[in-house]
Amino acid sequence: MTGEQLPALGVAVAQFAPIDDRGANLATIDRLTAVAAQRGARLVLFPEYSSYFVDPFDDRLSAHAEPVEGPFTSELIAIAARHGVHVVAGMLEHGSDGRRVRNTVVAVDGSGIVARYRKLHLYDAFGQRESDWVEPGELGAPETFDVDGLRVGLMTCYDLRFPEVTRLLADAGADLVLVAAEWVRGPLKEQHWRTLLHARAIENTFFVAAADHPPPLGVGHSMIVDPQGVERAAVGIAAEEVAVAHLDRAAIARVRRVNPALQLRRLRVVPGEPATPRDGDA
Repeated sequence: MTGEQLPALGVAVAQFAPIDDRGANLATIDRLTAVAAQRGARLVLFPEYSSYFVDPFDDRLSAHAEPVEGPFTSELIAIAARHGVHVVAGMLEHGSDGRRVRNTVVAVDGSGIVARYRKLHLYDAFGQRESDWVEPGELGAPETFDVDGLRVGLMTCYDLRFPEVTRLLADAGADLVLVAAEWVRGPLKEQHWRTLLHARAIENTFFVAAADHPPPLGVGHSMIVDPQGVERAAVGIAAEEVAVAHLDRAAIARVRRVNPALQLRRLRVVPGEPATPRDGDA
């Protein structure tokens, strides 16, 4: 079966506000997954820190961290099996030093884990210091997984400000990138969120789906953007809601025939150490 003949994939972004109660968060994930599946979704994305969240961060993060193969993921697998979908959600994973945690996104289907991603770029910006509580993920080859003919890549929140992350996923053959986020509110932050999601889709000519926490902490506006930067579905600032779009891989091929930007580029992205800042850079 060719890419032109594959059926459209129903993708959902599920916006909610995780709290400091894993059981309550899982109950919300189960409920919203049921809604998404009823609307035809085969893949459901939840926000960053879906397993457990407190604001401001404190030692409760490490106290509620788990192995990737722990209870939270086991329940996600059960939810995925119950509703016949893939589920992707952010979780707190044990760190390596016993104090900090890893900010991890796990993707599962009804049979088990299909991909995991540890946030590369920590939110040490806009007056925040995520690195005080979280350790960054290791550099490595992008993890992807396939659902109904689409290859899916993972990234997390602040990674969105680094275009090389999505470019590496494009080089790995991703058709759709999922962004689990807790995009903190602030001056111009909603504009940045919307602009960057559209830009990452346009410059890589693939689909981008993003799930955020709602206000008052997040900006909300969870959405699914197509390879031309058009929002296929969005939530707005609702406290808890699901948006579903049906994505056709043939749409990527159509856009790339008209705009073969990935083929025409003359530079490549290679993982490595950051560039040395110039004087005055922060």
